[in-house]
Amino acid sequence: MEHSDQTFNPASPFYLHPRENPGLTLITQVLNENNYSSWSRAMRRALVSKNKVKFIDGSIKRPQKSDDTYDAWERCNVMILSWMTKTLSPHIAESVIYVEEAKELWDELKERFSKGDYFKISNLLQDIHSIKQGERGVSQFFTDLKILWEELESLRPIPVCTCEIPCSCDLSKVSLKYREMEHVIYFLKGLNDSYNTVKTQILLMDPLPNVNRVFSLIIQQERQEKQSNTETRILVNMAERNNQWKPDQSWRNQGRANGIRGQGRGRGRNPNYGKQCSYCNKMNHTVDECYSKHEYPPWYKKEDKKSDWNTVNAYQNNNQNNNDSESTLKTQHQTNNSCNPNLFTPEQM
Repeated sequence: MEHSDQTFNPASPFYLHPRENPGLTLITQVLNENNYSSWSRAMRRALVSKNKVKFIDGSIKRPQKSDDTYDAWERCNVMILSWMTKTLSPHIAESVIYVEEAKELWDELKERFSKGDYFKISNLLQDIHSIKQGERGVSQFFTDLKILWEELESLRPIPVCTCEIPCSCDLSKVSLKYREMEHVIYFLKGLNDSYNTVKTQILLMDPLPNVNRVFSLIIQQERQEKQSNTETRILVNMAERNNQWKPDQSWRNQGRANGIRGQGRGRGRNPNYGKQCSYCNKMNHTVDECYSKHEYPPWYKKEDKKSDWNTVNAYQNNNQNNNDSESTLKTQHQTNNSCNPNLFTPEQM
């Protein structure tokens, strides 16, 4: 294919879509003094998606002005410079305004802001070893920990074989396996103590599952605990509602023996025997313990209210009639005795 045709080939790095312009924002992250690692990773991905990463990694060098591809290279170079400059903070953008090549800008930013990576690596390792779940949910804790892992990975990537004839020892795969095992251990180590049982079960697995599988198991455990806590709270609320009564009711601390069933059945059982209520005018209780005024206790059967009151009143009337009969007989007996002083009783006969 001729060089002049590369600008029309969508698969060529020199191709520019008609909608691509210098004001296009590839990423939302803005570069500052503290986020070069994440910014460079995001920018590199964006340039790969645009098929323009070869302009910053040195794969496509600046051609001579007499070359047929020079015009196409210059258009792409200026476009990439504009995209990168748009994601820089204002004071950083002012310091690189005279840079002419995209690769030169990329290298300068790397040299300026990637220094001190050892301090950054030290801080990341300290954070990874000391991070705890605390009040966060499992999902939020895993996300925060994964951000630290990825940032450390960008600063300290696992080496890969660069030999012309690839090695057959799979050293990179072994290193990746060890890194995955570290992630599982750090994640389990940072969880709260409520997950100790499931943590022990996972660590006893052979082989150890990957970190995503472990996260899935912990999420299931968290969901089960939340469901159990919800059911417990529902039961507690139901029990509280069933036991909630007015504190000023005197029958709240009394047993059934002191209830209406025990009123009027004997002088020894009811201390209010013979007293009349000033509210309902019924006997053998006072206004402080009147169920007609203070509501009936929960153990009292509503269908027995009327019958019990009738029983009590009937009992009271019975006692009253018996007392009246006894008084009449006693009066007559005293009269007879006074009239017949020598009269003997049947027992005496």
